[in-house]
Amino acid sequence: MTLTPRLILFLVAPPLFWAGNAVVGRLTVASIPPLMLNALRWWLVLIVLLVLGRRLLDTRQARRALAERWRYLATIGLFGVGAYNALQYMALTTSTPLNVTLIAASGPLWTMLVGTLAFGEPVRRRQLLGAGLSLLGVAVVLGRGDVSALLAVKLVPGDVLMLMAAASWAIYSWLLARPVPAMQGAARPTVSTPDGERHWNWAEMLLAQTLFGVLWASAGAAGEHWLAPRELHWSPAVVAALIYIVIGPSLLAYACWGRAVAQAGPSVAAFFANLTPLFTAVLSAAMLGEMPHVYHALAFALIVAGIKVSAAPANKPVANPPGKRPADPAAEQPANQPAKQPTRRD
Repeated sequence: MTLTPRLILFLVAPPLFWAGNAVVGRLTVASIPPLMLNALRWWLVLIVLLVLGRRLLDTRQARRALAERWRYLATIGLFGVGAYNALQYMALTTSTPLNVTLIAASGPLWTMLVGTLAFGEPVRRRQLLGAGLSLLGVAVVLGRGDVSALLAVKLVPGDVLMLMAAASWAIYSWLLARPVPAMQGAARPTVSTPDGERHWNWAEMLLAQTLFGVLWASAGAAGEHWLAPRELHWSPAVVAALIYIVIGPSLLAYACWGRAVAQAGPSVAAFFANLTPLFTAVLSAAMLGEMPHVYHALAFALIVAGIKVSAAPANKPVANPPGKRPADPAAEQPANQPAKQPTRRD
């Protein structure tokens, strides 16, 4: 594998889009309530996907294949589209984009926990060590680098919400890595093309999730409006932010990530995904005036060290749990294997 300029672009673009999503989301939640923002985002994405993934609904056979798998698709739509992104935007109302992306970067820790508790996945010693390092990094973020603050357990609500989002993404990733039989092998759904039948591509898989996910997102927005009604304050900047969130983190990042993983492999792609907090720090300083602190660098180093330790090869083959996202909630499998290709957690 050679890191060509094209491949580097595919690898770098997603974390840049995800970082932008956190910063733009922080700016936008002041004008649009977070759950409403999530619902608007995915309804607009749905409109675009109805064009890009139109073959999913073209024929009666394709629609039947979709309907037969509705329970599975509704479940991953809940944890991916409905929960992760909603919790992230809610977190951004009280936490900083850098804190949010650093906590999100600890995703492999929660993936390991969910795999062990819900799927019986064995845990290696290296994974435990890596999880400890990542957890220490999260603790540094939560305590703002102050041990006394951490011991007092005075967490910002946004930090707690982001921890919940990371857990939601871990569940989502495992559901994609361990799909129902109807989404595996020869049973995977197909669409008709002029060249014959083929399996769902990235746009069709994302459309299938979004068709159900927007229902969860809309239910959340309706509940938010009923419990804590707020006016929406429209402006050219808010419209531009929505356009960016739809095109960048939701579509381009997903497409680039799928191609990057297919060409570079999940290990190399995961390394580039760790650029998200760094990009977030730069964008936060430039757009929000929120300068990073020394404890952010320490937390980033601990989280990355934990990921690298836990991902180190074992002496003997073990089951390979789903890798990191990735923040939008991106894809861990090649584009020709969409059944295991999650949207990015941002």
